[in-house]
Amino acid sequence: MTAETSQTLDRGVRVLKLLADSERGLTVTELAARLAVNRTVVYRLLATLEQHGLVRRDIGGRARVGLGVLRLAHRVHPLLREAALPALRSLAEDLGATAHLTLVDGAEALAVAVVEPSWTDFHVAYRTGLRHPLEESAAGRAILEARAFPGQRRPEQGFVITRAEEQSGASGAAAALLGLSGIEGSVGVVMLNGLVPERVGPRVVEAATEVADALR
Repeated sequence: MTAETSQTLDRGVRVLKLLADSERGLTVTELAARLAVNRTVVYRLLATLEQHGLVRRDIGGRARVGLGVLRLAHRVHPLLREAALPALRSLAEDLGATAHLTLVDGAEALAVAVVEPSWTDFHVAYRTGLRHPLEESAAGRAILEARAFPGQRRPEQGFVITRAEEQSGASGAAAALLGLSGIEGSVGVVMLNGLVPERVGPRVVEAATEVADALR
């Protein structure tokens, strides 16, 4: 800690991170042990976070992340879109395909930013806010693959291609965002043509890397 930082705020943020990483929640005793502080400090932190809806405690006394975090997360999407747009615009113009940034929302993939190419006569209409199960598109499958190979891309390609996506009937390619704490997502394109050019995959990986760098 430095003179410019707040120890209490730091501990509160650490509590939220610990709870976010715990599926079953944590008790006061468990939190105190992980933070290396006494239980009284944890009780005060939890009480404050509860007042803001960021933490809730079940009948067994285990603390979990509260629904107030969702309200904060909703405000993050515009910031993510702004950071990702340059790479998405370049991707769309380069490939003549609709580019998108997709994030995990529960068990679904949610498109939070979409850029259509400006020079094509025809392209796939893909709207912001579109959601679907993770396994039903290249965007979602790239995220699932990243879970299976955490922190790295599969050596043979590093991207996912689908030939006929259920949502649009179009071809798709996507690559996961890597190295971002607390964010699961992918960058991809959807195209009208049935065959995906060989250069699309590597170009999508490049764009995903650019977006991840912009979000760090």
